[in-house]
Amino acid sequence: MQIAETSALITGGASGLGLATARRLATAGAHPVIVDLASSQGAKVASELGGTFVATDVTNDDDVRNAVQLATAAAPLRIVVNCAGIAPPAKVLDREGNPASSADFAKIVQVNLVGTFAVIAQAAAAMAQQHPDAAGERGVIVNTASVAAFDGQIGQPAYSASKGGVHAMTLPIARELARHHIRVCTIAPGIMETPMLAGLPQAAQDSLGQQVPYPQRLGKPEEYAALVQHIVENDYLNGETIRLDGAIRMAPK
Repeated sequence: MQIAETSALITGGASGLGLATARRLATAGAHPVIVDLASSQGAKVASELGGTFVATDVTNDDDVRNAVQLATAAAPLRIVVNCAGIAPPAKVLDREGNPASSADFAKIVQVNLVGTFAVIAQAAAAMAQQHPDAAGERGVIVNTASVAAFDGQIGQPAYSASKGGVHAMTLPIARELARHHIRVCTIAPGIMETPMLAGLPQAAQDSLGQQVPYPQRLGKPEEYAALVQHIVENDYLNGETIRLDGAIRMAPK
């Protein structure tokens, strides 16, 4: 699929993996539609990239529908990248043996899993109505899981469940949308240089990086963005979850 002269909707596009992806796709000629919370730097990012910012809560169907409509109006919507997510740690039992809140668990699943599905559904409906490109494709959707989907650590039951769900729904959605010529893939990043980790002391960052077999460092958002571009441009990638993790397998804690 050609990236130039398309609309690329990126959730969580104001920072981290989403920001790197928006920059890369914009450089390749796409019109980036930055979808993020109103409190984010989305408006500034969109202005810098010549794109559009849409303040959006991905758990709100009306917000998501509005974002997709604006993206479609900007240019043919061919690319959607789901990067929005939250990762607050929470054990099943705290230090005093008190049980975790099911409401807190549900919130993480709602944002990471249900929010991703909401964007997929709204975007797929729009993509299915547009003319295919020269290669016969209508669109590509790239989701973000995590190695926590497979190697969840202590304190990550909700996060692992949400990201495991993103992985699990990739194949059935890809199979369903195949008749519309829409591909669906998922990336499962390892330990990446995101704003959350950037706040840690350098010694802590170095320690995390040394857990990676090779290369022994944190992953770069630009490497995630490069994989997104490859998925978009490689027509035979579909229904797959790709680990981007330097061969790490996470320890229990």
